[in-house]
Amino acid sequence: MKILLVLTSHDQLGDTGKKTGFWLEELAAPYYALKDAGAELVLASPKGGQPPLDPKSDDPDAQTDDTRRFKADPEAQAALASTVVLSSVKAEDFDAVFYPGGHGPLWDLANDADSIALIEAFAKADKPTGFVCHAPGVLKSVKGPDGKPLVNGRKVTGFTNSEEEAVGLTDVVPFLVENVLTANGGDYSKGPDWGSYVLTDGKLVTGQNPGSSHAAAEALLKLLSA
Repeated sequence: MKILLVLTSHDQLGDTGKKTGFWLEELAAPYYALKDAGAELVLASPKGGQPPLDPKSDDPDAQTDDTRRFKADPEAQAALASTVVLSSVKAEDFDAVFYPGGHGPLWDLANDADSIALIEAFAKADKPTGFVCHAPGVLKSVKGPDGKPLVNGRKVTGFTNSEEEAVGLTDVVPFLVENVLTANGGDYSKGPDWGSYVLTDGKLVTGQNPGSSHAAAEALLKLLSA
């Protein structure tokens, strides 16, 4: 069981002068859920090398057992420091793909031709794909095998408009995840803000927020073992 984890390379939070990137819990929780289940993991990003960490996800109050384990794990840190270049990976070499969120993906992965083609290849091969928090936003321009948006008519979730409002970034992000999923014909639904909420529709897994990361990875594993 070989699973690809795709991270952002984007570190600028719009024109705020602040930094963004991937959200630590959204990598750490799936990383261990998948690794502890015996998966071989490969980390990739558009630019390769060390992807930018959203500094807010490194705050003391954002830490979990998984994030603490990840930061103390030399093997995990080495893998993170040397992500492979996204354009060099092929869907045929993996059993599934998982995208952690953070705000970074809204700027790069949502518009990245390699990422779009990769997800379309996984979908065409009917292999499981997972996205959590802001990562469902990377499906914005992804088409399904029928030529329609991949999320069209599918049960999906992702970071809510109210959660974005709560973190004060509604007017900073290039688009709102909830709005884009709905505009693309997704059957969007959500749970309570910040609560774990995960949907599986066919081979597509989406999770609402950081707290949904572990459950989203578990849902991906369930598809792989089916």
